[in-house]
Amino acid sequence: MNSIPSAPKKIASSVAAVLTAIALNAAPGEAFGQSSPAIQTAETKLLNRLEQLAAELDRVKAELKQMKQKQDALPVPVAASPSPSASVPLSSTPFSSPTQLTAYGEINYTRPRTDTSSTQADVARFVLGFQHRFDAKTKVVAELEVEHAVTSSTDNGEVAVEQAYVEHRLNDTVGARAGLFLIPLGLINQNHEPHTFYGVNRPTVETSIIPSTLREAGVQLFGEHDNGVSWSMGITTGFDLTKWDPLNAEGVESPLRTLHQEGQLAKSKDLSFFAAADWRGMPGLRIGAGFTSGKAGHGNKGFAAVNARTTLADMHVQWTPGAWDFAAVYARGTISGAGALNTTFAGAPYLVPKSFGGWYGQAAYKQRLDGDYVLSPFVRYEQINTGRSFDGVVAGLNVNAYDTESILTYGVNFNIAPTVVLKADYQKNKIAKDSDRLNLGLGFSF
Repeated sequence: MNSIPSAPKKIASSVAAVLTAIALNAAPGEAFGQSSPAIQTAETKLLNRLEQLAAELDRVKAELKQMKQKQDALPVPVAASPSPSASVPLSSTPFSSPTQLTAYGEINYTRPRTDTSSTQADVARFVLGFQHRFDAKTKVVAELEVEHAVTSSTDNGEVAVEQAYVEHRLNDTVGARAGLFLIPLGLINQNHEPHTFYGVNRPTVETSIIPSTLREAGVQLFGEHDNGVSWSMGITTGFDLTKWDPLNAEGVESPLRTLHQEGQLAKSKDLSFFAAADWRGMPGLRIGAGFTSGKAGHGNKGFAAVNARTTLADMHVQWTPGAWDFAAVYARGTISGAGALNTTFAGAPYLVPKSFGGWYGQAAYKQRLDGDYVLSPFVRYEQINTGRSFDGVVAGLNVNAYDTESILTYGVNFNIAPTVVLKADYQKNKIAKDSDRLNLGLGFSF
């Protein structure tokens, strides 16, 4: 195709040569229609040459049109990016193709150490998403998640909108979002595709204390600056304490998971405020913190904890020197003002905790093999307590603070492609030893 641009010039030169030849070989009388046999032969040759040149010009025009169509079909090259909700430099996000499809999925196998009859395989989740750019400054991001493969009135599956928001850039460093989006807490909540974390399951601290994926409807401002600082703040719908069920053990597994609203007819009398910041001023290092807080009673008349407030905060760090990957997260939550509500639950097994929290430390080593193969052994140690303290406990009728559980997880991730991963790990619990288990998993994203 490099010769195509010069072809029209060659054709023009040939046409000029033909016209010159006609002018030089034509006698004065021939201009008035008189021609000799020799001239007629020359004219025939010249006409044939002109027809050849016209055909050549048509061919070149067709090739130029085909080349332009191929160029128009090629997307603007962009660097690989994290989750649509992840914080990235606004100036590094070019306007490429208007619509991009995304997806990720996890298929897991679990075999308990003791009760092997509970061994099961599960299509844990499958998520379809898309981004559509209206222009270089404005886009919409949406994700639809299906959990546990099948959803019906008799099945355990669930279909949920994980994200649905509009983002608009205000300038090169600051943007705004409105809609349903992920709250910026911890290392997993915003970036939870299977290839982004170690082990078959997400860290327990980031599912039980931070109920990933924690999302609410609202508005936010966010930005990222050349000095390595990124930040986010906004107002959203918050937790709804009226949903607490003292007979349901889910509150023990995760106190806030039963209370988040996820944009589903969310009560909005009381709103929550959140803020988060990260620093990435040194290559391979990320240090950050975040919190969200707001009332959870929503003005319900007669509700015993109408002024109760939920607060959740975290600190996190990740350091990736060379092939190593170190990470740590500390998270703490409180539900204040729920003592009167707990008094009404006297005798029930599961009360509203006043405080809960946990932390984990993790280390992994990425060993690159042939091609895109990467083998990453890892180990993670966690401590978690979903009921450190309680208000409104009736002596003799309710339990006191829960014991702190320790969880050791060790295993390996094996990437057969950058975003396709096979996983295997073993989890050991200090208290709930019956929960010790072998996990196998397959994950992918694009």
